[in-house]
Amino acid sequence: MTSPTKPVTRLLHEWRGGNREALDELIPIVYDQLHGLAQQRMRAENPGHTLRATMLVHEAYLKLVDAKVPFNDRAHFFAIAARLMRRILVDHAKTKRRVKRGAGAVKIEYDDAVLLAPDSPEILLEVHEALERLALFDTRKSEIVELVFFGGLQHDEVAEALNISETTVRRELRMAKAWLHNELRSPE
Repeated sequence: MTSPTKPVTRLLHEWRGGNREALDELIPIVYDQLHGLAQQRMRAENPGHTLRATMLVHEAYLKLVDAKVPFNDRAHFFAIAARLMRRILVDHAKTKRRVKRGAGAVKIEYDDAVLLAPDSPEILLEVHEALERLALFDTRKSEIVELVFFGGLQHDEVAEALNISETTVRRELRMAKAWLHNELRSPE
């Protein structure tokens, strides 16, 4: 039995090699997982959100197709897709936010914001800004958080995407969560 990651990786390489038919074959294989990621992200948004999971997938798809990225494998592809979805949601939240930056922001717990689904653009932006601050001094920890919580990747997939061990993923994720927990609850 062939691993489901092998056809995806093969098709990604063929597509980046110029074979447009490989893209046509690839999309039905990855669409359901991309849509699942988008649904997961949209469940984290408030019920009146104007962006829908299908729209998020399609916008991410357009950016993926235009990206000049040599996707290494399936995990790398989904890591890039997760980052794109996060950026799309953050950009959408920024355009919806009416209050001057930081005004009326509520300090939240990291786990509440990410694991319990943020229901406002302010919370999403606060988590995004905290991740950007984390990335200033530890890019890998920020990437791990992004891939796990925004991308829905499993620890083994994150390890593969970042070329590190699963043990390192778990350890750095624990440290990143502790840092973010402190960052999101401490007054500025």
